[in-house]
Amino acid sequence: MIDMAGGTTNLRPHIKTHKIAEIINLQLDQGIYKFKCATIAEAELLGQCGAKDVLLAMQPVAIDIDRFFMLIKTFSNTLFSTLVDNHKTLKTFAEIAQSNQIQVSLWMDINNGMNRTGIVPDKKAFELYQTMHNDINIVAKGFHVYDGHIRNSNIKDRIKVCNKDFEPVLKLKNDLEKSGIKVKTIIAGGSITFPIHAKTKSIETSPGTTLLWDEGYSKSYKDLNFLPAAVLLTRVTSKPKTNLICFDLGHKSVAAEKPLPRVKFLDINNFSQISQSEEHLVVETIDDDTFNIGNEAYAIPIHICPTVARYNSVLTVIDGNITASWKVVARDYKITI
Repeated sequence: MIDMAGGTTNLRPHIKTHKIAEIINLQLDQGIYKFKCATIAEAELLGQCGAKDVLLAMQPVAIDIDRFFMLIKTFSNTLFSTLVDNHKTLKTFAEIAQSNQIQVSLWMDINNGMNRTGIVPDKKAFELYQTMHNDINIVAKGFHVYDGHIRNSNIKDRIKVCNKDFEPVLKLKNDLEKSGIKVKTIIAGGSITFPIHAKTKSIETSPGTTLLWDEGYSKSYKDLNFLPAAVLLTRVTSKPKTNLICFDLGHKSVAAEKPLPRVKFLDINNFSQISQSEEHLVVETIDDDTFNIGNEAYAIPIHICPTVARYNSVLTVIDGNITASWKVVARDYKITI
């Protein structure tokens, strides 16, 4: 990941995939000092780990705005920033910053096709960033652009779509700078597009799934040569009928928002996953005699991010030996703040 980003200067990994202090510390040891997160709890975990620069990439609303300012007060050695995409939220941030006699660092969240959050890069976006820039209570950090809608498996097609959808963003940047407003930085891309954005030196990239990887991305994006680091252990609990095997790998054990199959089994072939409920995963196989009650099996999730959040802790394994247990600290939405 560091090699693909050309070093750590323009790399801001997302921790939503793992939510684990030990993995953050591994990144810090590699010289990574900027991070991205999705929740106040994840931001607090980064503060506890001593991260220097943390972006909360989810526009806070209501009580979460107060919690964000509490982060700033609690972890004075960490620079916290977050997103805005409208004048109302910006005004709230400015008023609270003024009342606390501090400046708050904000990025303008841009919608360049994801259609989930952000402001379309047009005249209204120009006016919003202009307001941010002119407010003495605000430090306008730049643009945040997440293009998770770009899912082309073919890298050539992905590059083409990525560059096309980014053109309005660059135009907005140029228009602002022609008016005398410097756009310092653009944070762009997730795990799928970060290698494309990384080729532009002025852009920070923010991959997240790359830290653990999963079978969904591995199967769809052959150009991204990452290795999976997270594996699920499951066991055969029943053989209810000829050619049917049941594993204890239900909805509560793995992300279930996608259709079956939701895992890739390792070293097991000639079967199909036919149903899943809260505690059970049923597979059909012509080789059911090779499976015994209690047999262990290993599986890589199709979608790792919400799978990790199902567990209080993970076990680390080196050369076949369990070496430690790492707590998934930020799986909860609140630690202390």
